[in-house]
Amino acid sequence: MSRMHGTKDFWIGALRAEGPAFAAAVAEAPPETPVLSCPGWTVADLALHLAGIYQWVGSVAGTGASTAPEQPRAQRPEPTPGRTAAQQWQRAYDELMALFEGLDPEASAWNWAPQPKKAGFWPRRMAHETAVHRWDAQLAIAAGEPIEAKLAADGVSEVLDTWLPAGRRKAGGPWRGVVRLSATDAAQDWYLRLRGEGVALLDTGTILDHDDHHARVHVSGTASDLLLALWGRVSFETLTVSGDATLLDGVRTG
Repeated sequence: MSRMHGTKDFWIGALRAEGPAFAAAVAEAPPETPVLSCPGWTVADLALHLAGIYQWVGSVAGTGASTAPEQPRAQRPEPTPGRTAAQQWQRAYDELMALFEGLDPEASAWNWAPQPKKAGFWPRRMAHETAVHRWDAQLAIAAGEPIEAKLAADGVSEVLDTWLPAGRRKAGGPWRGVVRLSATDAAQDWYLRLRGEGVALLDTGTILDHDDHHARVHVSGTASDLLLALWGRVSFETLTVSGDATLLDGVRTG
């Protein structure tokens, strides 16, 4: 079952924790340090990438418009003369947090997913974007810490209820069958039915649902490890897997 674990305040709280942790990791690494989980990127690239996303989201989330913007996706900004990538990130982060503080989550705001076009989409999205990239930045200095369990569990839900239904799979394929994911530290299970190019997140938490979903593959691990595996940061082989592991290629996003 997909459960949203948070509200606007929860996701802003996550950003308040993950943002400074990202900044600390970037400050510790020389700008040219490779980001192993993002091949070809340096720490400076990572900081500019996230700064660009923050700036773009800031231009979308607070407009009150539910129609698609002229610029449909974020662009990595060019380095600003006299300012480091870390400083550019910090400025973008501060501006985004100021916007989110006063944001009405029920206000109209476009998003790219099969979700209500409400502003509350964006604090959730940015909390998870920042958490995963914080992990990337820490990995670059050999200090990757797990994503907090409650946040990571909502991140798993976000992949399954937002990214995959929007068609944002890592690769296409003819997968068919039910995948079960179990977070050992969050007491939560998700069942996802793969139907070729389509997906359906099954609600196994209602009193009307008595079906045996016959999962063809079952993956269990911490919520953080599940989320990082869905994002391709760690291999599913590092988790506990039983059944047809080939189906797991159908649940990766990126």
